[in-house]
Amino acid sequence: MFERIRGRIGSRSAEPEALSPDNLPQHVAIIMDGNGRWAKERGLPRAAGHRSGMKAVKRAVRAANRLGIRFLTLYAFSTENWKRPKAEVDFLMRLPQEFLAIELDELIENNVQVRMIGQREGLPAHTLEAIDEAIRRTAGNAGLVLNFALNYGSRKEMLEAVRALAREAAEGRLDPEAITESDFESRLQTCGMPEPDLLIRTSGELRISNFMMWQLAYSELWFTDIYWPEFTEAHFYEAVGEYQRRTRRYGGL
Repeated sequence: MFERIRGRIGSRSAEPEALSPDNLPQHVAIIMDGNGRWAKERGLPRAAGHRSGMKAVKRAVRAANRLGIRFLTLYAFSTENWKRPKAEVDFLMRLPQEFLAIELDELIENNVQVRMIGQREGLPAHTLEAIDEAIRRTAGNAGLVLNFALNYGSRKEMLEAVRALAREAAEGRLDPEAITESDFESRLQTCGMPEPDLLIRTSGELRISNFMMWQLAYSELWFTDIYWPEFTEAHFYEAVGEYQRRTRRYGGL
């Protein structure tokens, strides 16, 4: 089930006070899409869209923190994004450093813990240094977990989990017939985190684009036509409000 929103915020659920504190998603995942199209429509370079998208990240983090959401996973750079022009990729690889240089102190002040999922191999040293510093400096924080999916692809993640299980089985440490879903999940990079209750995708695209495919099996999906740089705290509250209006049956009645 999914809901597609045209980007006009008019319902009362766009206000945090209208949301039930007893039915909040533990984990919200966001596919942040539309930076380039937002810039193109305004006659700006794509880099301007990506930079404006950083402001939307800050708004989403503030909204999630205000509601008491436990985990927020942001799809920052996919394994497929390497296909983009080198100049754009180089710019995107500088954004974590730029974002964290500006925002890390506020994240620490607000008890936010930074994490990362994705392949470290191939990422520039300056990107990893910025992420690792944020992870180190926020490791003791106990509030919102801000999880960046960087150089992340769900198929790659699942293949690595299968290979890990296969190695253990080949070494005689695991019975292949006894492998459970929990065994598989424990080899995923999201081990220790709850599966996303709610997935948000901006820009009008209606697909999940190799993002957390195992973890999203029973997530509620919320799509909006607005581009990521336009995403506001009110849009976040609207998505959570729609989540609260749904009944999650998990295949039952």
